[in-house]
Amino acid sequence: MVDIHAHLLSSDVKFDRFYDKIAIRFFASKLGMDAKALIENPYETYTAGLMKNIRESKYLSKTVLFGVDARVDEKGKTLHKDITVCATNDDLLKLYLKNKDIIIPFFSINPLRPDALDLIDKYYDLGFKGAKFLQNYWGVDTREKRFVPYFEKLKEKNLPLIVHIGSESSVHSFKECESIEMLDQPLEIGVNTICAHMALSYTPLGIFKALSSNPKHFNDEYFKLLEMLEVYDNLYADISALLTPVRAKVLRHLSQQKGIHNKLLFGTDFPVPFTTVINSYDLSFKRRLEISKIKNPHDRYVEVMLEYFDRDNALFTNYKKLLDTIDR
Repeated sequence: MVDIHAHLLSSDVKFDRFYDKIAIRFFASKLGMDAKALIENPYETYTAGLMKNIRESKYLSKTVLFGVDARVDEKGKTLHKDITVCATNDDLLKLYLKNKDIIIPFFSINPLRPDALDLIDKYYDLGFKGAKFLQNYWGVDTREKRFVPYFEKLKEKNLPLIVHIGSESSVHSFKECESIEMLDQPLEIGVNTICAHMALSYTPLGIFKALSSNPKHFNDEYFKLLEMLEVYDNLYADISALLTPVRAKVLRHLSQQKGIHNKLLFGTDFPVPFTTVINSYDLSFKRRLEISKIKNPHDRYVEVMLEYFDRDNALFTNYKKLLDTIDR
């Protein structure tokens, strides 16, 4: 299997805030990493741990890995660069060159950069296989016509594009840029487009609805995505971050939508933490405990998905439709 959605952290990342230290001590072991090492040497510990997890996984052979470009203005001046998520393409390139057998690199290039098209050419020539948008962080409305050349360039090079759709809690997000309409223009141009996180949204104040497994409480854009997957041949959706409690509720319903399983992609959103015991899905408590004891976090994720999707389900092999140049 291939994890279609994983994050490289910024080489400047630090876990030195009080909250960070508490969270790291709680989640580090579940991510297959040492808490003390993450605090003292965060970037090197994270990258080494991620590579180790993939190499030791009984299910995964490779991971699609990407950073996130900074928020910039139309002259390319940096307006904000998150110290955790904004890993650069060059940092990813260095890691990729040392781990070509397990990394499939996707670049992240803010389309507001004046040299965005040249950068696409640059990283394509260096072996990058796709693109990642966090347009909601950038404040980029992908429907604007000025971005047509960007998407045409991706189409020309047959590079798939992962677009974050739905709620965002890791960084500041422009809500108007989280909507499913952010898929419209790349789809119409013909880009192979991946909707991340099944377009699931939630609000902190609506906690009951956010955790309810009753489909009447799912957000409208989730159902809109299911319809769009049947209409657009070039639209796919990944199941990354679906083990967070506010998203796991849809797993039973999604597993029953067999008509679109040929358009789903396995992904984790690593290192976003998830729980296998206290969650909103409908597995028995005994099974939850069994899965929670699996050491490798990627294998834990897969084991949950195998409770809803058979091992031969297209979900686990659909990546081949998009990454046909994987060995380029």
